[in-house]
Amino acid sequence: MQSFAMLMVRSLFYVLFIVGVAHLFSMEGYSELTKSDYGEHSTTEQMHNAFAFISCVVFFIAAKLSQSLRPAVVIVATLVGLMLIREFDAFLDDNFFDGAWQVLVYSSIAASAFYLFKQPRPIKESLIEYSRSSSAGIFLSGILVVLVFSRLFGRGSFWEAVMGDGYMRVVKNIAEEGTELIGYALLVIAAVEFLWQVISKRRADKV
Repeated sequence: MQSFAMLMVRSLFYVLFIVGVAHLFSMEGYSELTKSDYGEHSTTEQMHNAFAFISCVVFFIAAKLSQSLRPAVVIVATLVGLMLIREFDAFLDDNFFDGAWQVLVYSSIAASAFYLFKQPRPIKESLIEYSRSSSAGIFLSGILVVLVFSRLFGRGSFWEAVMGDGYMRVVKNIAEEGTELIGYALLVIAAVEFLWQVISKRRADKV
């Protein structure tokens, strides 16, 4: 009964979170009106970065708390971290040197690979165990939305075809960036859900 009650509480939290995300996304349009562009420096883009950072940190915290799932979750957290670095590609290239973001990506991959190589628990078993968690399904959904669907849905050629002479880039940006935002929101939910499961398991083991 207690488990069901906590499920309802978490579900309510996630609903309110998504409602808040949708509200912030629409508020940018209401505040900027016809000047809205939903571009690289928009509030929506900043939320992408914030959500990627939060989910990455939460996954790493969960990895620290779960020894059996640590290899799998380090891989998951690293993937989100790579997505975060990619979001800052223009900033890194403009303020450091051309290709700076690629150096960070390869360095992160190398560091994670070295860490995983030293882990005593087999990576395959850890990945299988993580795949059975509710977090894994939510995480995969978020990844598919951000990396696949939002890219295909936001193709300029598609929007130019359906809008014809009335094509407006801001409409295309709203569709693409909004879809990407919900994908990043799902990654946050996946990270929080997994952290909750890890904490719950640790508490149960102590009883």
